[in-house]
Amino acid sequence: MIRLLGRAGWRPVAGLRSALSGRSVAGQVFLLQVVIVLLLVVSAVVALVLQVRHDSTQEARNRSLAVAETFANAPGTREALAGPDPTAVLQPRAEAARVQSKVDFIVVMNTDGIRYTHPKQDRIGKKFVGDIEPALQGRAVTEEIDGTIGQLVQAVVPVKDPGGSVVGLVSAGITTENVGGVADRQLPLLLGAAAAALALATAGTALVSRRLTRQTHGLGPSEMTRMYEHHDAVLHAVREGVIIIDGGGRLLLANDEAQRLLDLPADAEGRHVHALGLDRDTAELLASGRVATDEVHLVDDRLLAINQRPTDLQGAPSGSVATLRDSTELRALSGRAEVARERLKLLYDAGVGIGTTLDVTRTAEELAEVAVPRFADFVTVDLSQAVLTGDEPDAGAPLRRTAGGGIRKDAPLYPVGEEIAFVPSSPQARSLSTGQAHLEPDLSRAPWWMAQDPDRATRVVEYGIHSLITVPLRAGPLVMGLVNFWRSEKPEPFDPEEVTLAEELVARAAISIDNARRYAREHAMAVTLQRSLLPRSLPEQSALDIAYRYLPAQAGVGGDWFDVLPLSGTRVAVVVGDVVGHGLHAAATMGRLRTAVHNFSALDLPPDELLGHLDELVNRIDQDEAEEGSGAAVTGATCLYAIYDPVSRHCTLARAGHPPPAVVLPDGTVEFPEVPAGPPLGVGGLPFETADLELPEGSRLVLYTDGLVEDRERDIGAGLDLLRTALVHAGTDASPDGTCQAVLDALLPGRASDDIALIVADTRALDSGRVADWAVPSDPAAVGQVRASVSRQLSEWGLEQLEFTTELILSELVTNAIRYGSGPIRVRVLYDRTLICEVSDTSSTSPHLRYAADTDEGGRGLFLIAQLSERWGTRYTPAGKVIWAEQSLAGGFQADLFPGV
Repeated sequence: MIRLLGRAGWRPVAGLRSALSGRSVAGQVFLLQVVIVLLLVVSAVVALVLQVRHDSTQEARNRSLAVAETFANAPGTREALAGPDPTAVLQPRAEAARVQSKVDFIVVMNTDGIRYTHPKQDRIGKKFVGDIEPALQGRAVTEEIDGTIGQLVQAVVPVKDPGGSVVGLVSAGITTENVGGVADRQLPLLLGAAAAALALATAGTALVSRRLTRQTHGLGPSEMTRMYEHHDAVLHAVREGVIIIDGGGRLLLANDEAQRLLDLPADAEGRHVHALGLDRDTAELLASGRVATDEVHLVDDRLLAINQRPTDLQGAPSGSVATLRDSTELRALSGRAEVARERLKLLYDAGVGIGTTLDVTRTAEELAEVAVPRFADFVTVDLSQAVLTGDEPDAGAPLRRTAGGGIRKDAPLYPVGEEIAFVPSSPQARSLSTGQAHLEPDLSRAPWWMAQDPDRATRVVEYGIHSLITVPLRAGPLVMGLVNFWRSEKPEPFDPEEVTLAEELVARAAISIDNARRYAREHAMAVTLQRSLLPRSLPEQSALDIAYRYLPAQAGVGGDWFDVLPLSGTRVAVVVGDVVGHGLHAAATMGRLRTAVHNFSALDLPPDELLGHLDELVNRIDQDEAEEGSGAAVTGATCLYAIYDPVSRHCTLARAGHPPPAVVLPDGTVEFPEVPAGPPLGVGGLPFETADLELPEGSRLVLYTDGLVEDRERDIGAGLDLLRTALVHAGTDASPDGTCQAVLDALLPGRASDDIALIVADTRALDSGRVADWAVPSDPAAVGQVRASVSRQLSEWGLEQLEFTTELILSELVTNAIRYGSGPIRVRVLYDRTLICEVSDTSSTSPHLRYAADTDEGGRGLFLIAQLSERWGTRYTPAGKVIWAEQSLAGGFQADLFPGV
């Protein structure tokens, strides 16, 4: 029959030209695909051209409006309009703004429309061409007109005095020739790209059609239809099962006899043989594709003789063909032995498949998965609510349906999650009270079972479920719940032998569920405590490449902790601390200290000041707990706080009773820098001191807790020597993560007796080309110079989209520094993950954000900065203060935030 499928009557491929002539299936597909591709390409080109022209016009309207509003609100515009010679003041400004903003004209006029400025000198003093009435009423207007310099798009906006009266008008515009030029220049490129796309798509379609030609052997639709009819008639007429499987183990074809013998689902073709519900041995044989001759396999209640041969012997596609013959007459000889084997196999699979995790619910689900459908058609597991939370069950408490499984999903049994209180007459209640399994062979004749829920019981019987075994889940004296086995498919009820098998299954599952319950109790306590020990994830920053390890002690929960805190100006703070001892109090204290460090770091305090505040906090905690009489004072809390600046490559550190950090220089040298050792937190009375280190780029900073270098058998000096050796052997080529592992492998051959926190951070330097710095004189006229310098710098960095907002931010910050600050003023711009603008002066006065009233002339600067930046703030230095603001690199001016601008 297989030879019939490849009969010699098929003619060979005569060539691509004949295949694509239109008579064959491949040719028809090719022509249809070419037409579709051509239509799609033409439609895309037309739509793209229209969209480009529309977007260009819209861009001209937006740009002309933005330029007009900016010039109208620019400092000095209103004053010049009130001056004796507005043209002398405004004409050079307008021309400079026109060139910078790339518009065709900026015209300033009085309320009568008489021009004060124009790109062409002879037009000054003449009447403005356009609609100015909306602008005279205080509204901006954008229009397309035929002006003095041609067809153009222009915007007119009012210039208002502080009282809101219109004192003049500003118009900016772009000619239509410049608006449409972009689209016209792009049109040849678009058409060329469309032609290339059409050629590429046509070539791809030809290749696909050529492949289809080879697969169909160049046959036409009628020939293929006739051949398929012959193939189908022969395949489905034989009384022997035939299945074809591809090289990946997926069923390609099964005739009617194979469907009947294997009881395949209706959608079997295309599915993997392991997903067809076959027994494992049969599925593995069919998936393997190996040669088989009359191998006998038990499939449901049939013994099938299977022959299998590969199909790729002469270059055909990989796969196999198998034939099946029914040999059920041998069933009588192996029936009872097979039942015994299946039951033993079920118990073995239960031992392997139940209890793979220490999760109570999952273990119950695994029991249901093992038992269905091999032992029962439906299985439900009901557990005490206390068991699910890790506690010991209460006698007489309702049970909750924890897991369920069945051959179908629509059984009218209690759903998973339902809380069930069994009535005393029910088989389940009797099993709970006696601790013994109970068999109900015929549920339709068991009124004591139907008394639990008569309506539901009636639906269960009508559904076809007719027999029940209920077995208590026992672990020693504890009865944790029940397992119910339901039968519907087999007409015969459960028998006593199956009750014994059910008890054995449940006994094995009960051990796993009890283990999971005990683990859940301990795990819940540990997780609750440890969630406050470590940060969930490290924040994104560019200054340090950080890896860490945290190892809890063998028993209990400790107070070791660490954190990484991004600061302003691309700086990063790394902190590590240790609350001596274990247990709830140590973990709770650690959480309070970590939260305090987060809050203090938000103030951008130096390390010594931060430790001073932390020391005061610990003193207050001790006093509060002493007043309450708990006697649980904080003793032995240590901390190391370091701030690294990638711009200056300086690292400032301070420590409170904590082991010193290690520094690995780029040449591999390991040092333990002299950082003044302050007293542990809570001792009080002594100030903390800082150490300032200059770290070459590529240095490695190693912070740790004392559990890494000190234990009962090793003093801290020996531990530091071991740490130095491990860091030298790890080398500078190893990654921070690899260094962490190398240090732990060298210093901790066994389990840790104390908590360990280890942080390895490789330093990075911010490229000097990404730092711009200017000195600013205390003159309001210097603001314009700063804006121009920043604009040029942003253009060099390719951040033109941030020019407008950055100029606004720096204008406000520099103006405030000139007006309210003192001493030399400097501006610094940093290009990192964000764009950071900093303005420093020698004043210690901190600005405050406020909401200005409608009648206030000022007070909106910081509000504007807060709206334009992602975050902003103030940090104090020994010489004064720095006000900074950060912008996202993907940002830009958002006009919808400021409808009045």
